Amino acid sequence: MENQNSFDYCKKCELYISGNYCVSCGSAKELRRIDGKYIVKEVSSVLNFDKGILYTVKELLIRPGVTVRRFIAEDRNRLVKPVIFIIISSLVYSVLRGFFQFEDGYINYDDSNFTTATVIFKWIQNNYGYGNLIMGVFIALWTKLLFKKYGYNFYEILILLCFVMGMGMIILAGFGIIQGVTNLKVLDYGGMLFMVYSCWAIGQFFDKKQVSNYFKALFSYILGVFTFAISVLMIGYFIDLMIK
Repeated sequence: MENQNSFDYCKKCELYISGNYCVSCGSAKELRRIDGKYIVKEVSSVLNFDKGILYTVKELLIRPGVTVRRFIAEDRNRLVKPVIFIIISSLVYSVLRGFFQFEDGYINYDDSNFTTATVIFKWIQNNYGYGNLIMGVFIALWTKLLFKKYGYNFYEILILLCFVMGMGMIILAGFGIIQGVTNLKVLDYGGMLFMVYSCWAIGQFFDKKQVSNYFKALFSYILGVFTFAISVLMIGYFIDLMIK
């Protein structure tokens, strides 16, 4: 390979390239230099209504169940990847909360008594992306149990919850901006809308014509949040017992 033209061979798999891309791994024959146009193109590829974060938000806002089903079974290229989506949306919420200085209404805890549980809750409050992922696991477990007849596995349901929880953080961010600008206490309404949206999205994902699905979705959401909180309290309690 030493005497061969490096531009004619893939730098990853070392196969001959007859066109502009490797037929094996899809790598470009020659990478474009990073300049201003490259940066603009990358940003626009994320912020557009055909593919990227804005497209993902739009589709999840209009038809969440259909959108996630299509992502799982048909096309996984147009939406932002679910884990990335929930982390980005949680980061947006945290940044806007710091900028507009609105009171946080998502995770509430009493920090008057210092315990391990309060430390964990504070960490969740400062790391919503990871906190939402963990909470989504609990909600997904209950959703899997209550909707087991539909045949979706746990990981597929977890994908659904990543998208749902991510949209919930965007909803809360919107209400947080209103509260920060107007001083109206509307964040609690955002929390209620978060729950309503979650139940609607989960119910629609499985079968939008079954009214009972929306009530089961509400039940799985409440049980998930409750068991998540109980788990944090129990972990904190046992850690406190061990260090005493």
